Amino acid sequence: MKRLHMSNISIIGAGGMAAAIGGLAIKAGHTVEVMSRDAAKVQTLVEQLGTGAATGTFGNAPAGDIVILAVPYTVALDMVKQYGEKLAGKLLVDITNPIKSDFTGFLTPDDSFGSQEIAKVAPANADIVKASNTQSSHVLASGPVEGHTLDVFIAGDNVQAKARISTFIESLGLRPMDTGPLTMARTLEHACMLWLSLMTHSIKHTNFSLGVSLLG
Repeated sequence: MKRLHMSNISIIGAGGMAAAIGGLAIKAGHTVEVMSRDAAKVQTLVEQLGTGAATGTFGNAPAGDIVILAVPYTVALDMVKQYGEKLAGKLLVDITNPIKSDFTGFLTPDDSFGSQEIAKVAPANADIVKASNTQSSHVLASGPVEGHTLDVFIAGDNVQAKARISTFIESLGLRPMDTGPLTMARTLEHACMLWLSLMTHSIKHTNFSLGVSLLG
């Protein structure tokens, strides 16, 4: 069994996705720093995550080399702007979806997409990788189900950054699926819309995940 490199992870946000990713990361032996505007929620989540989790101060430079943006897209841009150069040199994982609350379309300009808008306001030397935007938090929190690998689609322009995220995803017991450059994040954001439409019109619950079936 190959030895997985343990990482220091910082999560900005303290909601369902922060809890899901943080929980899997702690279980895998990573250290997790949680930071959010809501200090009480951070404290609750850190206590829930247990040993290996720490409280970070919102607005301070994240301790982790990998920073997961686990906040709604509607606040993500302002948050990245607020952190500014404190995100310089970091690997920024964008899990957001710029989808309107009534699911009728996207919050981004027609010629852009969420990850691109985030990249525009992030430091030039931060590496942006799209990941984990097509799963519900409770499915992700449960981890792999017997016989069903959970696929995590990723997109990014930096090959080394994607390799690091892929290793991290594998350590959580999930399967990374590289979809190509960051421009593919637009397609992944549309894949979330597909997930929402399937949930609304066909499946009628959220206990499912989009994935790839390899046929031999």
